[in-house]
Amino acid sequence: MVVKKDNRREPFDRAKIVSGLKKACEKRPVSMETIEQIADRIEAAVAEQGGREVLSSVIGSAIMNELHRVDQVAYVRFASVYRSFKDIDEFMHELEDLIRLRKEAGAAPAAPARDKKGEPASRKGEPAS
Repeated sequence: MVVKKDNRREPFDRAKIVSGLKKACEKRPVSMETIEQIADRIEAAVAEQGGREVLSSVIGSAIMNELHRVDQVAYVRFASVYRSFKDIDEFMHELEDLIRLRKEAGAAPAAPARDKKGEPASRKGEPAS
């Protein structure tokens, strides 16, 4: 069971995880396979609780951690909804933290471009490999 912020309880629903990930990753170079793998890891972590209740905030944080590693734009999209920023200052603070963490870790190389199906995109005039 998932314990919501208002203390309501509802069964864990993997489809909600996938739906939230798809919205955050819309028009981003994140394949459906990657989204499914993230959902699998989160579902497994919930299952490890052994049927006990898990706070929705724990699930939300796990999604944010996964997105932070996969696609930072998707991470910011999800965070903006999940954290319900009250104003632009809170949003900017989150972006500043993200930039700081990126600088500390050394900017990772950009992920290769992907087409709508999540396949590597070919360069103009070159066949897809």
